[in-house]
Amino acid sequence: MNLSRLVALGILSKEGPLHGHAIRRRAEKVSVERWGGVSVGALHRELHRLEQDGLVAVERWEKDGKRPQRTVYRITPEGERELAILRESALRDVRSQPDPVGVGLLFGGRPDPRETAELLRLREQRIRAELEQLRSERGRLEEGLSPWALAVFARQEALLEAELRWHEDAALLLEPDTPR
Repeated sequence: MNLSRLVALGILSKEGPLHGHAIRRRAEKVSVERWGGVSVGALHRELHRLEQDGLVAVERWEKDGKRPQRTVYRITPEGERELAILRESALRDVRSQPDPVGVGLLFGGRPDPRETAELLRLREQRIRAELEQLRSERGRLEEGLSPWALAVFARQEALLEAELRWHEDAALLLEPDTPR
């Protein structure tokens, strides 16, 4: 599944013709890189691939002041069909992303249990900080967000909260004598 392709096509479908920088700004506004794993820097490259594949076409070129000329793209009918396929595939997907924590715990050799526990405590702190940052960001943007964007924020918060619950349970399994 090419999520960069989904993001670029989706933005063009929803908002109409845009240049690459505007597409990037729309993706940055909802922090898609953090929760969706889509590199906003890769969106420009993806636009060129989409054009080669006939999924977007050049609408026009714009020049604003001293800025370099920008290419404005529009989604093609083929792009709309591809977007529908990508959207369906994404919404049907139940796999979570690769799980480095699971791989590290199962295949990490024979580490010192205290070191592993400390690494997990640090990870838990980072998750708590990320959850707070996400809630703050949602609060800052809330008025301008669509119901779908609010649902995505809520889902990401729920996933982070589930990770925190896993940490609590894992701590009991990995450190049964340590009070929490």
